[in-house]
Amino acid sequence: MTDPDVETESGRPSGASRWRLVVAGVIAGALVLAVGLAGGWMLAARSADPSTTSVEAGFARDMQVHHDQAVEMALIVRDRTDDPEIRSLAYDIATSQAQQSGQMYAWLNDWGLPQARPGATMEWMSAPTLDGSAGQGHEHGSPTTGSSDAAVAVAMPGMASDADLERLRNASGTDAEVLFLTLMLAHHRGGVDMADAVLDRSTHPLVTTLARAIVFAQSGEIDYMESLLAQRSS
Repeated sequence: MTDPDVETESGRPSGASRWRLVVAGVIAGALVLAVGLAGGWMLAARSADPSTTSVEAGFARDMQVHHDQAVEMALIVRDRTDDPEIRSLAYDIATSQAQQSGQMYAWLNDWGLPQARPGATMEWMSAPTLDGSAGQGHEHGSPTTGSSDAAVAVAMPGMASDADLERLRNASGTDAEVLFLTLMLAHHRGGVDMADAVLDRSTHPLVTTLARAIVFAQSGEIDYMESLLAQRSS
């Protein structure tokens, strides 16, 4: 799961030890996910496929966009720093979120639905929750029909702006590391918000299994990134 070209830095054993614990937890979560997905496929086969305006389809489309930006930021920072912990973290984020994005792309194909959303970005977040309460949107912005990157960044929780990405591309060393961690912390918290929101609105086994895996993995990475950021801010 770690990048083969990244070596452990002997001068920072505490950070490496913490990350090994995070990796072990993610591996355990991946095993649970694999078992859950296998059962999910069997359960999903017995139920009707989601419609193109469903919560499940909206989540799949919007979370792909969200994940794809995380992959982009991770690949950028790997070119902007030689720090082994940041490079290893970025590698894990890029590979795991690219794989999950591919899963969601495959769902839409299997359901016979277009990849392009028919309505507004994050519109599914306004759907009623399973307990019957009305959808209230979310604290990061309101659903929008805008197609620009700026409009998507406003609507989706935790998304970095074009200006943020440009700053990351132009940074290097510790400055790049701090900016990456700051942006990715917000991004992960937004991803957890989105996963929690679909869990409040869906019982589809494929969707809920992946959403729980996202909450589990990204919550662990949030804790780790907070410790890395604290080291660089002291």
